Amino acid sequence: MSGSTAGTPRRAGRPTRAEASELTRSLRSAALDVFLDNGFAGTTMEAVARTAGITKRTLYGRYPDKHALFLDVVQWAMTEYKWADPVPVGDTDDIALALTDIARAAVARALDPDLVRLNRILLLEAERLPELTRTAQSRSWSPRMKAVMTVLQRHQDRGEVQLDDIEVAAEQFLALVTGGPARLAIYGLHQTVEEHERFLRNAVSIFLKGALTR
Repeated sequence: MSGSTAGTPRRAGRPTRAEASELTRSLRSAALDVFLDNGFAGTTMEAVARTAGITKRTLYGRYPDKHALFLDVVQWAMTEYKWADPVPVGDTDDIALALTDIARAAVARALDPDLVRLNRILLLEAERLPELTRTAQSRSWSPRMKAVMTVLQRHQDRGEVQLDDIEVAAEQFLALVTGGPARLAIYGLHQTVEEHERFLRNAVSIFLKGALTR
């Protein structure tokens, strides 16, 4: 997780809004580095403060404990970090092509090595910290959910698909296309590019068989 400005000297006095925002981003990035390297259990507030180049007092002034820090970092990472790449809007009349484009982007994001590492941590901590897993999935899928819902609503308005609940259908679609590859990646197993493409085409085809009007 390079790119952090932790440790950069800052001028004395009350920080500007821009400086405070940069400090928060830098702190989150540093904390994410430490969590990814050590897991939740192996991470200490002292290690985060040291990596971020701040005092423990400053860190505890922002977060009362490691749980609160991790929850904030997960929420940030899933929505604003490098994984939050632009989502294809599916701006085409071909619903299969539109959904395939979104699916391809969703799978690429799910297989980002650092995101896979974070998901491993969430899997290990799911029973003890269930709200983290719910938060991660919700925030991770949100932009993609909106893209899929936009495509499905457009084609439903044209009478080309028939769905009782667009939101539920979009969630089911994302689970279908990303669930398998993401689960394999957590265990260190990866498909070839050809296997990914075949999987995506089949997943889109299966979904549309149940969604298209007859």
